[in-house]
Amino acid sequence: MFDDVAPKYDVVNDVLSMGQTRRWRKVVVEAMEVSKGQRVLDLAAGTGTSSEPYADAGIDVVACDFSLGMLKVGKRRRPDINFVAGDATNLPFADNSFDATTISFGLRNVNEPKKALQEMLRVTKPGGRLVIAEFSQPVVPLWRTMYTEYLMRALPAIATKVASNPDAYVYLAESIRAWPDQDNLAAWLQETGWENVTYRNLTGGIVAVHRAFKAADTTPDGAAAAIAANKGPVAKLRRNITR
Repeated sequence: MFDDVAPKYDVVNDVLSMGQTRRWRKVVVEAMEVSKGQRVLDLAAGTGTSSEPYADAGIDVVACDFSLGMLKVGKRRRPDINFVAGDATNLPFADNSFDATTISFGLRNVNEPKKALQEMLRVTKPGGRLVIAEFSQPVVPLWRTMYTEYLMRALPAIATKVASNPDAYVYLAESIRAWPDQDNLAAWLQETGWENVTYRNLTGGIVAVHRAFKAADTTPDGAAAAIAANKGPVAKLRRNITR
């Protein structure tokens, strides 16, 4: 499915998001707080659009995606970026390989998202961070209703006119509607061992950017303690991510 939409994927995303995609990605880059000399894993990178800001800043970034069609388009457009084919639930990287890991608008398309979060924890260095941008639930009821109507009616209709595979966007709309809200995703992060979980709502909650950290102590006892400490309820963290 993603191979089919690869050639026009970035253009269609800009149209369907009404130009908001670039702003959302900018917030992700700011939340990552990475610099030269550090190594970044960008999962569900697709054609590499989300990887470009790191490469342009001279940061070592690996763009990983399971769609060979997406990677082919990206490599042709940005041969300077390291594109790697990989499954988010079984990453082809060694433990503690990256200073920071990120995934934008791809976690909900993973069959076992909690397993993917555990894999991201494994490949991230102790003390490193994870930043996730994903569609979420608008926080104002009226806005939520309008957004749901757009997803299920207007989005497929627009996709029919501008996308190479409109059926793929029907699936995407349904996956967005079924995806957990901000607090539930935060709970998943805690359950899988990530610490200091916060999130920031964008565009009224249409998108949420979650950030979390890997414990500095990753010995078996330390990892178990980190997971145990995060079993409690998730606080309401509707605030800007602390920079």
